[in-house]
Amino acid sequence: DYELCEEWGHLYPVPREDLISFHREHLLHLLEMGDMEKALQLLQRIEDPGICLAISEQSLDQHPNLAASHFLADYLTAHFYTNLTTARRNEIQALYIGSKVLLTLPELSRVNYFHLSSRPLLMLEQLLMNMKVDWVAVAVHTLHHLLAGQETGFTVDDIDSLLSKYAEKALNFPFALKEKRS
Repeated sequence: DYELCEEWGHLYPVPREDLISFHREHLLHLLEMGDMEKALQLLQRIEDPGICLAISEQSLDQHPNLAASHFLADYLTAHFYTNLTTARRNEIQALYIGSKVLLTLPELSRVNYFHLSSRPLLMLEQLLMNMKVDWVAVAVHTLHHLLAGQETGFTVDDIDSLLSKYAEKALNFPFALKEKRS
């Protein structure tokens, strides 16, 4: 049905908003089906870069599944980096990084942290509070790798500061140890 509508759009004039809406729904459908290759082909077929940008941004704002969010954030960063405002760029970069970190977690646990995908530092803090130290180690390694040369709303120093804060709390004992006397 989507292909038929796309052909129809080539034959008859379709209002810009309807065209954006149609392509957005088609893109989201392809991404939900896990067909990233066809999704990429769809975006490449769209000749007007303004329409392509609008479709990609609106699709990302629909909060699709993890793989789709990662795909869209990567696509927007790769193709429209200069067209985005600094705030929007940072938001999309954070979502890309957060989704990458989520992909390092065990599959069954991802759903528990998906709502934090656009806030990687908060996700890291949540993992620390849940005592998921092994997961934190992998997440920190991934973050260090991803932040190299990237402009985002946070830095490696912010990660180190967060880790130091929780390491200090882990060593803080709320009671004094008494000496045993024989």
